[in-house]
Amino acid sequence: MTAQQEKARLLEFYGIDCPHCVKMESLVKKLKKEEKITIEQLEVWSNPKNAELMQQYDTGLCGGVPFFFNTKTRKFICGSTTYEKFKQWALGK
Repeated sequence: MTAQQEKARLLEFYGIDCPHCVKMESLVKKLKKEEKITIEQLEVWSNPKNAELMQQYDTGLCGGVPFFFNTKTRKFICGSTTYEKFKQWALGK
């Protein structure tokens, strides 16, 4: 199944101990709690399968982690951001 054929999902690609990923973790937890949103967290530095999936979505968009991708809107966030921008991305706005 290709990235384009999958159902709508919110994806976070991250690396263990990545400082920008650690910074975003509190926003991910807050969003999950406040909005009851599920974000699939996929570690890519030590998981080749997740790294391969990230390459299907990150077609020159980011090139690093954290990389957040909304499969419904095709919108993405590269790196860290504010909670409000993160929430708008997750809600598809």
